[in-house]
Amino acid sequence: MNALKALIESARFERAVMVLIIINAITLGLETSDAVMARFGWLLMAVDRVILAVFVAELVAKLIVYRLEFFRSPWRIFDLVVVGIALVPTTGAFSVLRALRVLRVLRLVSGVPSLRKVVGGLLGALPGMGSILVLLLLVFYVFSVMATKLFGDRFPEWFGSIGASAYTLFQIMTLESWSMGIVRPVMEAYPWAWAFFIPFIACTTFTVLNLFIGVVVSAMQAEHDEIAATERDKVQNEQALIVDEMVRLRAEMQALRESLPGASKG
Repeated sequence: MNALKALIESARFERAVMVLIIINAITLGLETSDAVMARFGWLLMAVDRVILAVFVAELVAKLIVYRLEFFRSPWRIFDLVVVGIALVPTTGAFSVLRALRVLRVLRLVSGVPSLRKVVGGLLGALPGMGSILVLLLLVFYVFSVMATKLFGDRFPEWFGSIGASAYTLFQIMTLESWSMGIVRPVMEAYPWAWAFFIPFIACTTFTVLNLFIGVVVSAMQAEHDEIAATERDKVQNEQALIVDEMVRLRAEMQALRESLPGASKG
């Protein structure tokens, strides 16, 4: 058991798994080419099955070593779900799941510490992002109602309903063909329309979206600080153990010196 645990936790084993994930990502991409599949399809499928078998063996080994502790790690559960999807039959009603095999590439996230930090930061940002999303929805609703009432009669394909207005405003928010494609044609009929669209862009593109970036950066910094604090605590605990061991050894050496014949005379 200890030997198996040492194997799956070794850096060499983790690097080997990462290499297999990358190879599997390449083979899954090659499977989308009809010309490649016609010549090397049998080889790609064989490589895919072998790599999948290695992934399953890895998860089984971790289940044997960690037992119930296995399910206390969200990254191990993530690996289990991703590999489990690949084991579902890809025929009949489940044929759509064949495309989901590429999710195995996401195992790189759980295997690379730097990527785990990024994902942890994004997950930590979700509560703050939810509040900003609600604010963005309110802004979109207000401007969609206004745009429908202001421009719906002359431009029904863009602003004929709240849904159409919201979609058009979303395009404007992304700054994709917003000026020549939408705003300038509207301004030909309503010269003052700039007074509506410019504040909308300022509120969404330049303000609310930057709030998203700020929340994500803040959450990632908090994640980094938490990891750094954990590592510092670990180092301090190790140093404290070393100091305690040195004190204990010094006391034992002193006691041994005092117990030797003639030590009191010296």
